[in-house]
Amino acid sequence: MKTIIQTKFAKKLVLAAFSVLASNAFAQEDGEEKKFSFSGTVDAYYRANLNGLNKVVPQIENGFEVGAIGPTAPGTSFANRPGFALGMVNLIAAYEGEKVGFVADLVFGPRGEEAVFGSPFGSSNIVNQLYVYWNVSESTTLTFGNFNTFLGYEVISPAANFNYSTSYMFSYGPFSHAGLKADFDLGNDWSAMLAILNPTDFTDVNPFGELSFGAQLGYSGQYLNLIYGKQGANEQLIDGVLTDTDVKGLFQIDFTGGFDVTEDFFLGINATYQDTDDIGFYGVALYPQLNTSENFAIGLRGEYFAESGDFGAIGTGVEDSSVFAVTLTGSATIGDLIIKPELRLDSASDDAFIDGDLDPTDSLASFLLAAVYSF
Repeated sequence: MKTIIQTKFAKKLVLAAFSVLASNAFAQEDGEEKKFSFSGTVDAYYRANLNGLNKVVPQIENGFEVGAIGPTAPGTSFANRPGFALGMVNLIAAYEGEKVGFVADLVFGPRGEEAVFGSPFGSSNIVNQLYVYWNVSESTTLTFGNFNTFLGYEVISPAANFNYSTSYMFSYGPFSHAGLKADFDLGNDWSAMLAILNPTDFTDVNPFGELSFGAQLGYSGQYLNLIYGKQGANEQLIDGVLTDTDVKGLFQIDFTGGFDVTEDFFLGINATYQDTDDIGFYGVALYPQLNTSENFAIGLRGEYFAESGDFGAIGTGVEDSSVFAVTLTGSATIGDLIIKPELRLDSASDDAFIDGDLDPTDSLASFLLAAVYSF
């Protein structure tokens, strides 16, 4: 459960601070390099199931409402609400110095709340990223604070993804980390990264007293990512006695990359495997994208995602379930606005959805129309 503690006054104070920061940036003389920047996005969407439930149906027993069956949707993040729905407002302030700098990335709205779900402060937490960095040398950068994950092909910002709805692998992999990371430029298109982190998505505090470790090896836009660490308490108070517990570490290996097949055709790739105490998931996705004109592109995401044990991502309640999801997205650019129509088909190995007659079904077709404005 999320506890709302953010006040309207605090939000107004944050927005005022951003306004002052932006004003200072524009007040610099024309000949001086502007080190401050202010950017962000606003997004909204419309979503409808083509063969599923699109409304809430109350459940009545003996004349009393005892519950309700809600609209069905794929078990992925950020685009699951029926009808016209909100994404988020994303405000990013940054300072880029010769040696040091910072990024303050704030989010407001449903998409933002889902992005920071691991915060102990709940939905009122608006911080997506907040970190400082130091360019120790031309080939080494240290980053300290809260930053989005280095695993996976997709990201939280809707402007940086081709598809508006997100994959299963992204939705159940890490979103963000808090810690210290070192990025190294090894030359000849090679790079590396090492990180010491809180448990996954605990970006404000470490409640378990355990650390996770991350690593990345990159070559020419292709990245092999690793993360390992215990995600729970290693001791419990049982009947008044402090007792050790055997918490297995989360291990995940992930490959992310892509290739320019031609000048107008790009193929993205993501494959991942995660395991924690014999419960986890694995999957692979391909992202072919074709620019048909200067202002329009079309792309497909084909993803196979499978659970080890009853991980719960697909929603079948059956162990070792799997799902194949195909998402076809158009992307029309009108100035700083991007319109994205999208068709999606999810086909699971077991019943994971509810159709329009309230019967279980193993497949779901849906339509989505999103608008993303960047500034």
